[in-house]
Amino acid sequence: MKLFQYVLVLLWVGTPASFAQDQQITLEEIWDGTFSQQRMESLQSLNNGTEYIILNQDRNSGTSSIDVYDYRSGEKKRSLLNSGDLEGISNFQGYELSDGEDKIILGTQTEAIYRRSSRGIFYVYDIKSKSLTKISKNKIQEPTFSPDAGKVAFVYDNNIYVKDLSTGVETHVTTDGKKNEIINGITDWVYEEEFGFVKAFAWNPAGDHIAFLRFDEINVPEFSMDVYGDALYPGASTFKYPKAGEENAKISLHMYHLDEETSNEVDLGDYEELYIPRIKWTTDPNILSVQVLNRHQNNLDLVFVNAVNNEAQVVLNEKDAAYVDITDNLTFLDDNSFIWTSEEDGYNHIYHYNSSEKLINQITGGDWEVTRYYGFDPKTKTIFYQSTENGSVNRDVYSIKTNGKNKKRLTSKEGMNSADFSADYTYFINSFTNTSTPNEFTLHQAGNGKPVREIRDNKDLLEREKAYGFSPKELSTVEVNGNELNMWMIKPKDFVAGKEYPLLMFQYSGPGSQSVSNSYFNANDYWYQLLANEGYIVATVDGRGTGFKGADFKKVTQNELGKYELEDQIAAAKIFGSYDYIDEERIGIWGWSYGGFMSTNAILKGNDVFSMAIAVAPVTSWRFYDTVYTERFMTTPQENPTGYDENSPINHVEKLKGNYLLVHGSADDNVHVQNTMRLIESLVQANKQFDWMIYPDKNHGIYGGNTRLHLYNTMTNFIKEKL
Repeated sequence: MKLFQYVLVLLWVGTPASFAQDQQITLEEIWDGTFSQQRMESLQSLNNGTEYIILNQDRNSGTSSIDVYDYRSGEKKRSLLNSGDLEGISNFQGYELSDGEDKIILGTQTEAIYRRSSRGIFYVYDIKSKSLTKISKNKIQEPTFSPDAGKVAFVYDNNIYVKDLSTGVETHVTTDGKKNEIINGITDWVYEEEFGFVKAFAWNPAGDHIAFLRFDEINVPEFSMDVYGDALYPGASTFKYPKAGEENAKISLHMYHLDEETSNEVDLGDYEELYIPRIKWTTDPNILSVQVLNRHQNNLDLVFVNAVNNEAQVVLNEKDAAYVDITDNLTFLDDNSFIWTSEEDGYNHIYHYNSSEKLINQITGGDWEVTRYYGFDPKTKTIFYQSTENGSVNRDVYSIKTNGKNKKRLTSKEGMNSADFSADYTYFINSFTNTSTPNEFTLHQAGNGKPVREIRDNKDLLEREKAYGFSPKELSTVEVNGNELNMWMIKPKDFVAGKEYPLLMFQYSGPGSQSVSNSYFNANDYWYQLLANEGYIVATVDGRGTGFKGADFKKVTQNELGKYELEDQIAAAKIFGSYDYIDEERIGIWGWSYGGFMSTNAILKGNDVFSMAIAVAPVTSWRFYDTVYTERFMTTPQENPTGYDENSPINHVEKLKGNYLLVHGSADDNVHVQNTMRLIESLVQANKQFDWMIYPDKNHGIYGGNTRLHLYNTMTNFIKEKL
């Protein structure tokens, strides 16, 4: 089933458009929803391709409903269910429809665990009989229908269970699960964060086998962080977190056979240390595809495992001098040939292989990147994708035949276009934005891109913004260290040529990231408008190491995170400082996470250029960060000690001259507050003066209640005082 992730949401606080263009933006407005855009979320196509469903919440009655709408007209046709008609639950927060669309899993009382994981109380609703069945009395994870929806597999306390919905009988698939020791069927912390998935089991198409991953994390070092709360004594959160160079969980692949109620471990071959970042059943119900990655992440094997005889065969191998990216683009065709994306020719493109490691053809090609793979329509033998063919700051949607012919551009406006297709690829909803246009949502025919109807735009937002007279976000490029780098700049609305202004630079700079795109304002952009009103120029430059300009540009930072990215930010700042309208003595820089790592290095190694820096939740030594992310770009500290230490701000604190603000959440499970505490201690011992702020019990996002508003007030005041 092809999933959509859109529902219409209208969130805004009205502001009369009749004001003159002198209304001043406030931080309260930025964070209270005044400038929120109408967006679409939680839309899912039905199998017929002509209808979609949306989860609607009725705030007045407190009920939830799953309602059916017509693509072409947008009219509501019927409801699949309304919680007001159910006994036992008043509402639900999420749902999953079975493949046959006859049953629905409903999620209630959900609670977050980490970034992607959660647990809750779940029910199965039978659409025909209108009956409701609780899956378990316990809070469980990742309940998933069997292909015929007769059973549900789920994880509780690190063990996998299967419940037969007709008999109510629960079967243990595993029994050895234990917190901080053995995990079955869901991922450990580092897999969830860096490989981007939680559910680590999969039903085969026939419903008689379940493949699952087992994590033995007994020997993985534990990380513990205080949780202060409001009790007399603080508690602690302790979890397994493998830092760079330390021991990972031992991972193994297992196959459970429902008819025999037996499991066996799959021998994948002679791998010393491995990751299994993806498992996926092929169109053959007895053949499982497994992606096996070495610890350095520069050698990837696609392995086919036969569930009947346990044999494993490598059908594709991909190597890279730096690393191989993991995606969800693998698609199996009826003959078990498959679609694959790769940077093999230097840019990310689409390839077609048969099941015997033979390349049938490279489907796309050129000095541009395929940025999203949307899927394959078996009826028309057509692939749908998004790419940067019209410039790395833009995106367009295309279709192409599997033979590489008959390519069509399905979108026409220059900017960022993103599509979601109906289940049968009859329609797609296009989301469009550029620097002057908030999100517009339109329905199109997938065959030729012709518009069917307008769904929603944000013209009312543009009308409200007239009262503020915002400055445009100006896209351009700047030549730095032999490269033409993408950049944007926001100037004060009363900008005067020749007058000198202070400059604040923002960057993230992480591998493969993008901060400069042809898209409309986000929350930080509105903050930059506030700063522009205060007489600041704000700019962002995407330097080497960022994405969508080819593998060489992205991977030049390998083994030296923070070196070339910093050189580009310093060089760009020097170029800006030469402009007659920028005060070279008042150039600041800020960033969050990887960006905080960068801004901290900038105020130290670029102390002759930057007079101020703000770092939020920064990595201060890659020795403190996790194995999967860090070693992908740096190998291990044992192999590359100088790469780790030469680019660690902790080792350059004596260079601090300017004004520096350091911010962190004390309960950051991702970039641990240890990073900030170690840097603070080094700065103190070097007798360097600086400012710092710790937000108690806040994670990497530093939000909740007034926290985000307080943070931006803190940063704004620091900038106004120090820059």
